[in-house]
Amino acid sequence: MAHVKEYRWLPYLMVLPAVAIMVLVVILPVIDTLIQSFHTADGAFTLDNYGYFLSSGTAFQSLIFTVEVALSVTFLSVAFSFLLVLYMRFSHSPISRFLSKIYLLPRFIPGIAAVYAVMNVIKDSGFINRFLLLFGINFQPGLLYDMKGIIICNLWFSIPFVAMMLSAALSNVNDSYIESARDAGAGWFTILKTIILPLVYKDLIVSGTFILMGQIGSFTIPYLTGPNNPDMLGVLLYQQSATYMDYERAAALSVLMFLLCLVGAIIYIRANMKEEVWSQ
Repeated sequence: MAHVKEYRWLPYLMVLPAVAIMVLVVILPVIDTLIQSFHTADGAFTLDNYGYFLSSGTAFQSLIFTVEVALSVTFLSVAFSFLLVLYMRFSHSPISRFLSKIYLLPRFIPGIAAVYAVMNVIKDSGFINRFLLLFGINFQPGLLYDMKGIIICNLWFSIPFVAMMLSAALSNVNDSYIESARDAGAGWFTILKTIILPLVYKDLIVSGTFILMGQIGSFTIPYLTGPNNPDMLGVLLYQQSATYMDYERAAALSVLMFLLCLVGAIIYIRANMKEEVWSQ
């Protein structure tokens, strides 16, 4: 008993550095930002900082624009990645083996370099336009400085990430399940609905949640490829703090972005809790 009492505080000492860093880097700044969002530059209490983003036409359009982009990128990333992983998992062709070796390559390319590379391909005077000019076709897709450009550039980074998570999930789908279902006369749609999706649905939700929360606060891609109006919330936050130096409005916008991400966090927690109840 004396030996147990001697080391009773050891686990708490081991987690103390991580907890201290979390408190200093995450919790205290969040509390300070929340307090600042309800004050003016003079320190007086106000709700005008939140009222600006909810009543101003430009700011509200940016909010709606961000939600539209985030949902579009999330849906397309999950859908394309799921189809890609299904092909790599259940096809034994040389193409599928080649894709399984290179699909993570975009994750190892620096973000800013990848964005400029995509811009040089899809802009009106980019590679697509120059290549088609060789055949006398002046094709200008108008993808840059628009919502479509933001979505395309984000898919470059999002699809490999989601595919990585789904690939690990699909590796747990035993081939014997598929073979038994096919022997019983089940088609691929039935197999997908009754066998594959129940085993990977949680990973679909989790990967989509991560993409959604990342899009809410994204800055680099919207800043380089997005329109000037409306802006995504990450760009709008930069303007409020760095250009206008209105730190109180920037704090209020940070809280609103946190609340949007909280929706994704709740979905993530509910998905994990459902699996935990099922396993019990």
